[in-house]
Amino acid sequence: MAASPIQLPLPLGGRAAPTFDDFLVGDNVAVLAHLRGLQMPGAPVYLWGPPGCGKSHLLQALAGGVRRAGQLACDFEPGRVLPADATLALIDDAETLDDAAQADAFRWFVDAATAGVQIAAAGRLPPVDLPLREDLRTRLGWGPTFAVQPLGEAQVRAVLRREADRRGIFLADEVMDYVMARFTRDLRHLMQLLDHLDRFALARSRHVTVPLVRQMLDENLPL
Repeated sequence: MAASPIQLPLPLGGRAAPTFDDFLVGDNVAVLAHLRGLQMPGAPVYLWGPPGCGKSHLLQALAGGVRRAGQLACDFEPGRVLPADATLALIDDAETLDDAAQADAFRWFVDAATAGVQIAAAGRLPPVDLPLREDLRTRLGWGPTFAVQPLGEAQVRAVLRREADRRGIFLADEVMDYVMARFTRDLRHLMQLLDHLDRFALARSRHVTVPLVRQMLDENLPL
């Protein structure tokens, strides 16, 4: 019986900051076009979809453009006050907000409306289905809402190979086949796997092969 895909809690690091240019569009032409042309401030934008579909990438790409323009983009944190001089406020993983964080997030909406700050948010569910207080759920759905579509297997492979090439890692077809068959296709976790594998191979001065992947799992992540 085939093994179930695995999600690995591996450390992040080593990747370039997300941009719109390195987002593999797939079926997400409309959302990418909207974010590229977003006039701030405007109505809140909300992205939803399953883990690893690229929601956080798109939010951080939007923030990166704001920061490169010398303006302030803020990531939501419970207890953090939204700076009045911010241009963009991001609220990610909306479905995970507890009662206190929901109150803080609602306050961000109020403050953003007063100060003219753009809000962009994301979660796994559409606004109507979020397990949140009604006033916050309503505000998350005020503006344009986009369902971000996951990539197909061929597109996931293309993303992994592009990132591996950027790092100077050669991923042979058998390595790619092993990874795609053995691990979840959630891009976030696959990128974490590549981070870990890169460091593991460098530390041993070895090329990335299927035996090396197995050794990494045996030594660091017993299954």
